[in-house]
Amino acid sequence: MRVLVTGGTGYVGSHIVVALVREGHTVRLLVRRPEQVAETFAPYDLTFGPHDVVTGDVLDADSVRAALDGCDAVVHAAAIFSLDPRKAQAMLDTNATATRIVLGEALARGCDPAVHVSSSVALMRHGGSGPDLPLGDIEHAYSRSKVLSEIEARKHQDGGRPVVTVYPGAIYGPGDPYVGSQTERFLWVVRGWFPLWSKGGVHATDVRDTADVVAAVMEKGRGPRRYVVPGIHMTGDDLYGAVSRAIGRRRFHLDLPARLGLWSSRLVDTVQARLPARVHYPADSEGAEMAVRDTRLDDTPARRDLGITPVPFDRSVRDEIAWAVDAGHLPERYRPR
Repeated sequence: MRVLVTGGTGYVGSHIVVALVREGHTVRLLVRRPEQVAETFAPYDLTFGPHDVVTGDVLDADSVRAALDGCDAVVHAAAIFSLDPRKAQAMLDTNATATRIVLGEALARGCDPAVHVSSSVALMRHGGSGPDLPLGDIEHAYSRSKVLSEIEARKHQDGGRPVVTVYPGAIYGPGDPYVGSQTERFLWVVRGWFPLWSKGGVHATDVRDTADVVAAVMEKGRGPRRYVVPGIHMTGDDLYGAVSRAIGRRRFHLDLPARLGLWSSRLVDTVQARLPARVHYPADSEGAEMAVRDTRLDDTPARRDLGITPVPFDRSVRDEIAWAVDAGHLPERYRPR
């Protein structure tokens, strides 16, 4: 298939591109900065001709239509991701609208499947999840933008259109070109600068497993489907334990009771709102809300239907640390033993 990928130079998107090419698909990229393509894919020895890199924006229907010309399927992985509330408006203005435009234009041109890369945050809610994957209830900007994006995707699914939704969890593993919010906080944990964790857990997945799920659903005629990417329900003990084992030095943490964790993270939000945007301590209240929801998600369908066995969490952590050292984001002393 010829597959259009939006967000293909990002953390998840770049791994999706690699997995699709590995499975024999031809990938076209819709990007805002075409100069980023060569740098992103150099580590994978992938190159793209001018016909397969379209300069445009997911908020511009004309550029989306141009990028879709001749494509059989689409993977919509583009989104603004940050837990920093100072970036709230950009996420609310962009994520759901982009989903509506990309999926709508793709389906109008007969793309099958149209894959929507969602997020487990769209499913995090008080009272837990269930087989029908009810929508989440976190009202912070990123989570809310993903719920609104999910609503757009489910409108098509309810009508029987071939939209496949994939839900990664908190992403770990190597190769984040932009060092986003998730990777930023992880690097703080490795350095020992992030000793507090709101009691609870989140679904955590390897970026490569996310890419493998997307590649596995790239099949025409299967109709609407939803898959939680296989992973683990990660607590503070899981994360700090894996980091400690990887670097050979103990990383202590304190599990804060829900009320205290939320209060302290809201205080961080309040203080940072008065600081320059470049100053960021990744203890945002949205992250605390995710942990205290403690939503356990059933990833059995992806394991059963797609044959996905997740990368062990310790390996995800080790590989991400090794990549961060190689990329200069961490000093050599943290290289996994």
